Amino acid sequence: MNRLYPTALAALVLAAGLSSCGSSTADSAGSALRPNDREAVSVDPAVKALVPAAAAKKGTLTVAMDASYPPFQFFADDNKTIIGFDADFASAVAERMGLKADIKNVGFDTILTGIQAGRYDLAESSFSVTPEREKIVDFVEYLQGGAGVAVKPGNPQKLSMDPAVLCGHRIAAQKGTTQAIEQLPAFAKKCEESGAATLTPVLFPSQNDAVLALTSGRVDGMLADSTAVSYQGKLSQGKFELAPGDIYEARPTGIALAKGSSLEEAVAAAVKSLYADGTVKKLAAKWSIPASNFTAHPGA
Repeated sequence: MNRLYPTALAALVLAAGLSSCGSSTADSAGSALRPNDREAVSVDPAVKALVPAAAAKKGTLTVAMDASYPPFQFFADDNKTIIGFDADFASAVAERMGLKADIKNVGFDTILTGIQAGRYDLAESSFSVTPEREKIVDFVEYLQGGAGVAVKPGNPQKLSMDPAVLCGHRIAAQKGTTQAIEQLPAFAKKCEESGAATLTPVLFPSQNDAVLALTSGRVDGMLADSTAVSYQGKLSQGKFELAPGDIYEARPTGIALAKGSSLEEAVAAAVKSLYADGTVKKLAAKWSIPASNFTAHPGA
C-alpha cells in the first residue's frame, strides 16, 4: 500500500472515466477524488477525560497510513490530501478525544517499526490483527476484513482463494501484508506438498505496483483485502475485478499503537463511541464499506 495518485492505477482510472461507474459507487468514487468534505465529529467528554495530559497539551495525534489502498486510504486528485474511510475515521477518533489528527503517508512495511520507534502516535492502515504483529504493537479493533483475489475481467483463468486453484499461477501481493507474509507462502507450500504446479508469489513495494502487474499481464492474480479489491476494480472501469466467492480468513482490523501506549484506553473508548452514535455507519456508506466489515467488538 503506497500512493495511489498519481500512479499507474490513477492513469487506468482516469482514462476510463469515473462518470460511467454504477450509481452508488460513482458517487463515492467521484467524491473520493476530491479533498475531504467530511463533517466534523463532536467531542465526547467521557472519552476526552481519558486522554493523557501530554497528548491533550500537544493537541494532535500523529497518524501513519499508506495512502494507496482505496477505499480505505488514498490521495485525492490534489495529490496531497489523504482521504478514504481510514483517513475519515482517524480524524473522527481524534476529534472525539478533543484532538486533531495529523495524518502522514508512510510506506506500509515501515509503519509498525515507526510506531515502535515513537515516530507516530498510532497507525490506521487496514492492519489485520495477527499474533505476529501483536508481539510488537498493541491494537484497538475497529473493523474486520478478509482477503480476496483480483483477476482480469471475467476471471478467464477461473481463479479463487482455493490454494489448489492458484497452483501453477503467478500471484501478486504487497510486501508487508498478511497476504504476502502468511497466505501466499502457505498456499505455495500446499501446492508443493501436493505435487501440483508451482505457485509463484510475486511481491511488490506498493499496492499500485501489484495492480499494474495484474493489468499488464505480468501476474495472473493479486491477493488483497476483498473490499479494497472490489472498490479498486470498480474505479478502474473494468481493468480488473474481485473473483467471486467468500472472503478468506476474516480477521479483526486494528488501529496500531506502541506497546503499553497511554493512548490506548482513550482510543478504544473513542471507537466505541463512534460506533454507538452511528458515525461508523455514515462513513461506511460514504466509502462503500459493506456491513460485513463492521466488528462486533469495537475498541476490543
